[in-house]
Amino acid sequence: MTRLRLPTGRGTLAILALTLAAAGALRFGHGLGAAMALQAADSVAGGGGPLQCPEPPAALAEALKTRDAAVTAREAALQDRLAALALADAALAQRLAELQASEASLRATLAIADGAAENDLARLTAVYEAMKPAEAAALFAAMAPEFAAGFLARMRPDAAAAVLSGMPSETAYTISVLIAGRNALAPRE
Repeated sequence: MTRLRLPTGRGTLAILALTLAAAGALRFGHGLGAAMALQAADSVAGGGGPLQCPEPPAALAEALKTRDAAVTAREAALQDRLAALALADAALAQRLAELQASEASLRATLAIADGAAENDLARLTAVYEAMKPAEAAALFAAMAPEFAAGFLARMRPDAAAAVLSGMPSETAYTISVLIAGRNALAPRE
């Protein structure tokens, strides 16, 4: 004959949990009854009217009046400061708008100047390209090498080659090195 065995420990835990739950219910019920009795006694005795508070002492009333006056003065000072800040903010916004308009105008002027300078350089480069190579070579040899390198870099390759071939070899070499090294330090990425 086999007996059914209950796992040990589970029954003990269940009994312990029931005992704790019953103790909690008893405590809750004990306090609930006392609270209900006090509420019933208050409603019968009080009559439901508002409670009467005693007059505050004169010193306390005076201190509260003084504090109220100080708070009112602070509020007025804060309102004045907020108004001053609003005026300053409006003036700052107006100045910022004026600066932005000036900046836009300056950008437009610089764009016009840059465009005019670029047009002048393009026209002068076209003139140098149209010159006879020997005449242009003599002119470029007389120029500062950095200046001549700028124009030769802008010229068509065949016209630049003809001008360089008519120049003294040292001058042509110097200008070639300047042209080759112009963008050596430029970022590649």
